[in-house]
Amino acid sequence: MFRHKTLPLLLYSYIAAELLAPFFASFLILYGVFFLVRLTPLLEVVLDLQINFSDFIRLSSYIFPYMLLYVIPMASMTGVIIGFTRLTNDREILALKACGVSLRQMLPPVVIIAVIIGVLTGFFSIRLIPAGEKSMRLLMFQLAKEKIDSGLKEKTFTEALGDLVVYVDSIDEKKNWHGVYVSDMRGKKQPIITMAKTGHMVAESEKMLVTIVLNDGTLHNTDGTDNQIIEFKRYQLQIPLQPPTKVGGDDVTTLSRGSMSQQQLLNAAEKHGPTTKRGLSYLTEYHHRLVLPVGCIILSLLGLPLGLQAGPGKKAAGIPLGLVFFILYYISFTTFRVFCEDSLLPVVIGMWMPNILFAGLTFYVFYRVDQEKPIFSQRFQDFLADCYEFIALPFKEHVIDRISEVMTKQKVPQHYERISDMSMLIHANSHSKIFHLPGCDFYDCLNCNIEFKDAQIALKAGFEPCRFCKKVLENSK
Repeated sequence: MFRHKTLPLLLYSYIAAELLAPFFASFLILYGVFFLVRLTPLLEVVLDLQINFSDFIRLSSYIFPYMLLYVIPMASMTGVIIGFTRLTNDREILALKACGVSLRQMLPPVVIIAVIIGVLTGFFSIRLIPAGEKSMRLLMFQLAKEKIDSGLKEKTFTEALGDLVVYVDSIDEKKNWHGVYVSDMRGKKQPIITMAKTGHMVAESEKMLVTIVLNDGTLHNTDGTDNQIIEFKRYQLQIPLQPPTKVGGDDVTTLSRGSMSQQQLLNAAEKHGPTTKRGLSYLTEYHHRLVLPVGCIILSLLGLPLGLQAGPGKKAAGIPLGLVFFILYYISFTTFRVFCEDSLLPVVIGMWMPNILFAGLTFYVFYRVDQEKPIFSQRFQDFLADCYEFIALPFKEHVIDRISEVMTKQKVPQHYERISDMSMLIHANSHSKIFHLPGCDFYDCLNCNIEFKDAQIALKAGFEPCRFCKKVLENSK
């Protein structure tokens, strides 16, 4: 008889609990940081429009969902890294492997959490963010109109409309004006005076326009010595509203690509032409909303092997590596998007290329960690070491030398004196052919696998001193 293999639900629930706690903690911290960054420009809008606390909460809820496209993937990746780092440091991963639980058997709960978070990010990207931008535009218009309404008082000259001064003798319950006086100074040296028996105000939110409708009145226009009086039954004054429309450099009152639905983006691209500059901008925005949620899933899965880089007596390298990969992902995403908008790459291939590359990287890193191998091969580590010794190290030494010369005004600092002791063996890197004298900062480097009795033997063997030790040898002659 065949026995059905049951899923280890206890193991899955335990791993999921270990990942969700740091995810929510990271999410709150990162969201708080982004909130504080955007809070200062938001306060300028609050003070200018004099809005109350409830409207401030609405304003915040409309502005900040866009940040979740960056906060959620980072928090998800950080949560996975921190969770598996703790399991590794506490030797729980070692205990699970000793019980026959492989790394692949620990993967399902991570995949489930990553997919759920990715779907949530997609919901924010496709639905909530466009709806939030539309609501933001309407809210800003309403707040500007409310500022005008609150400024219009009976028997008071109101300057809430900029170059228009309005006086209303009385306002009834239906917001109709009686006994209206309007002074229009827009683009004129002499004001146009309009007086009417009744009037009211009409708001057009789509056009960000307020119209003052006046009934049964006269218009007085003065041009030098000429005076013109016009009687009217109905007269309209159109006033474009100019509320503070920018929050942190973003215009929140214009109907941008971000406020369109997916279907509207496709229609706009088809209207302008999918190969035109403007059409490509709509297509890249369409794929942008689909690419980032998938990228969130990939970065979350990448956090698993990175979290296993910790251990007793080892530095937890998962967090800095995760930060590096996260930054590289968004740099590559931005770069390929620019390529697509400049017609250098097809939109579909270019926009999805970062996810393809990082999916391959995630599979490669996971495979090496599953095989109990380091993330980077020895050849790649040697390449990084060579880059450091030939590029970064000379630059670092040059900067240190300049600082030392400025601080001490001596050619050879006192730190060199302790290096002149040649009683100890010389360490060298067989791959880069660089050797270091006793006392050098890189004397005990991990890639130094050869020892020489003295510098002369090392030089005869074809090795060269590092830039730091080379000066010591020159000064010892």
